[in-house]
Amino acid sequence: MNSHELERPPEQEGHWVAVSDLMAGLMMVFMLISVVFMINVEIERNKVRDVAILYDRLRTQLYEDLNTEFAPDMARWGAELDKDLAFRFNNTDVLFDRGEAELKPEFQAILADFFPRYVRIITQPQYREDILEVRIEGHTSSAWFGADSAEEAYIRNMDLSQERTRSTLAFLLGLEPVAQDKQWLISHLTANGLSSAKVVRNDAGEENEDRSRRVEFRVRTDAEGRIATILEEVLP
Repeated sequence: MNSHELERPPEQEGHWVAVSDLMAGLMMVFMLISVVFMINVEIERNKVRDVAILYDRLRTQLYEDLNTEFAPDMARWGAELDKDLAFRFNNTDVLFDRGEAELKPEFQAILADFFPRYVRIITQPQYREDILEVRIEGHTSSAWFGADSAEEAYIRNMDLSQERTRSTLAFLLGLEPVAQDKQWLISHLTANGLSSAKVVRNDAGEENEDRSRRVEFRVRTDAEGRIATILEEVLP
């Protein structure tokens, strides 16, 4: 072994020291990136939590306002209000004639009393900007006299429920007491016929045909949209 070969090991040792320093540096960079990412995720998670809390409070307060306003009337209207802000009209005897889409005079009278007061509440400053949609939902039972199949009954009921919600929408927009809010309503009020997609069932799982035939008003806030935006920012 000559003198040149004896001098190589120190050079190789220096080379590996440099490589190990580089790897240690890269590891520190990756750790720093991971810590920053985890901090950002935690910040965005807190934002999602705060939005959820905010809209839960908004929903609770809106429910209380609606319930205070309409509690004296709901029994005679055959109506009920759920915690999820679904205002439901269940009295099929006053809504529509069987198989027809024209509002009965009794239902027109109810809506003429109900809707202006409803709009006055949901368009208050504390709610107005946070409401994404006010849905008119038409629901039917799964029955259709003369239908050859469940599918045919569903399609016919879909047509009927859509016609009913459109006639309800047209009647509401024509009410003079809501004329000042018409532009806001045109941007937020929608008609949604759902056929028998969401029938009402009893504890035994049997369909209650009378309660399945109903009209509902539902308020949707933009909480879901705000949460989706936050998630897109942290998880592009």
